[in-house]
Amino acid sequence: MAKNPLKITDTILRDAHQSQAATRMKLEDMVPILPVLDSIGYWSLECWGGATFDVCMRFLNEDPWERLRTLKKGLPNTKLQMLLRGQNLLGYRHYADDVVEAFCKKSIENGIDVVRVFDALNDPRNIEAPMKYIKEYGGLVEACISYTQSPVHNEDYFVKLAMQLEKMGADTIAIKDMANLLLPYDAYSLVKKLKENVGVPIHLHTHNTTGTGDMTNLMAAQAGVDIVDCALSPLANGTSQPATESMVATLQGTERDTGLDLEKLSQAAAHFRDVAAKLDIDPKVLRVDTNTLLYQVPGGMLSNLISQLKQANASDKYYDVLKEIPNVRKDFGYPPLVTPTSQIVGSQAVLNVLAGERYKMVPKESKGLLRGEYGQLPGEVNEEVRRKCIGNDEVITCRPADLLEPEMEKLRAECKEKHLGHCEEDVLSYALFPAVATPFFEKRDNPQPKEPAAPAPAPAPAPEDPNKVHVLVVEDLTGGNF
Repeated sequence: MAKNPLKITDTILRDAHQSQAATRMKLEDMVPILPVLDSIGYWSLECWGGATFDVCMRFLNEDPWERLRTLKKGLPNTKLQMLLRGQNLLGYRHYADDVVEAFCKKSIENGIDVVRVFDALNDPRNIEAPMKYIKEYGGLVEACISYTQSPVHNEDYFVKLAMQLEKMGADTIAIKDMANLLLPYDAYSLVKKLKENVGVPIHLHTHNTTGTGDMTNLMAAQAGVDIVDCALSPLANGTSQPATESMVATLQGTERDTGLDLEKLSQAAAHFRDVAAKLDIDPKVLRVDTNTLLYQVPGGMLSNLISQLKQANASDKYYDVLKEIPNVRKDFGYPPLVTPTSQIVGSQAVLNVLAGERYKMVPKESKGLLRGEYGQLPGEVNEEVRRKCIGNDEVITCRPADLLEPEMEKLRAECKEKHLGHCEEDVLSYALFPAVATPFFEKRDNPQPKEPAAPAPAPAPAPEDPNKVHVLVVEDLTGGNF
C-alpha cells in the first residue's frame, strides 16, 4: 500500500458526458455497470447536479430524484457527489434560503454524500446558506475556489479564500478549474501553498481542453493534492476530464499509487465505450483548443460567441469580440468566466462590437451583474461604465439572498392548486424549472396507453431539431463547466 495514495473522483456519470455529449447519458446506460463501479474504490462518483437535473426532465423523460435513488441503491459502498451552484442551486437565479434548505435536505435524504458547492464570483456569502444546510443534514461540504486569472486573482487571493472557506466549515476544498487554465507548475505551487495553510483535504478539478490536464493533475499529485477528478477513458479528455486509467497507471508503484485495479477500470471502460458510441459526440469537443489559454475564454463560451455572431451575420467580427472580452471583464471587476458570468461578459462583448459603440446596448443580465444582484465583484468596477449601464440605480452591497422573501410555502400551494407532482421533491423540481417540470409531471403521472401502430404517413418536412438550441445552451454552460 502506498504511503500517501492519491484518491480519485470519477466524473463518468456526470461531468464527463455533460462536457462531451450535452448530458445525454441515460440511467439505463448506467445501471448495468454500477456493481463494477462500486467495487473499484473511488473516493467518490460524481453523478448528479450541474445540468443533469434539467436535462433528465427536458430531454430524457427521467425523474432526476428517481435517478439519484437508483444510483444510491446500485452504489452502496461509494460516496455519491453532486455539483451545486451556491444560492442558484441548479437553476439560473438566486433562490430564497428556505428553498436552499429544502433542496439540500432532500438531496442528502435521496442519496447524495458530497456536495461540491461553488459561486461564479467566489463570493463566500453566496455559498454560506448551502454550506450550513448541507452540514446540518449530514452531507460533506466541498467548497470551491473558482479558478481564474486576472490582476486580482493570484495565489494569495486563492489561499486567503480557501482559509475563509475552511473557517466557514468546509470538509474539503476544491480547486475548480473549469476552463483548464491552471497550468502544471502553477498547480504545483498553488497546491503546496494550500497544503501549508489549510487543514482539510484539497481536491483538484480540471478539464483537458487545452491539453494540459494530465500534467496539471500529476504536478498537483507531486505537490500533495489529496483527490483529483478523472473520467473513464471512453468519455475522457478534450472538454472532459483527463482519463482515469492513465492517471492510475502513471502512479503505480509510487508513493501516490491510487491502489485502484486497472482490470476493473478496463471492464467499466468497455461498457462505456458502447455507451459513448450511442451518444452524439461532436469531434470538436475532443480537440485540444489552446485559444482558451490565449483569451481565457472557456471552449463552450467560444461556441456560443460563434453562434451569436452567425445569427447576426457578423462571423467576420469573431476576433474583434475576442479582443473585447478582456475589456468588458476589466470594466465589470474581473469576474471569473464561469456560468453565468461567462455568458454575460461574452454577450456584452458581442453587443459592444456589433453596435460600434461600447455599452450602447446593455442586456438586463449585465445590469444585474453591475448592480450587485449576483454578489460582490472581485475587482474594482469601472464606475463610468456602471453609471452608463445602470444610471443612478442603487448597488446592492448586502448578500443578495437577504432581499428575497421565503418561497417554499407559495411553491407548495402553487403545485397543489395546479395538481402538479405529489411530494416535496416534485415541488423542488418545479421551483428550479417550472416550465420544464410542468409537462414532465403531466407525462410521468398520466402515462398514455400504447396504441396499435398506425400506417406511417408520408414524410413531412423535418422540423427544426429542438436539441440544437439546447445543445448550444448546455455547451455554453459546460464552457463554464459548472
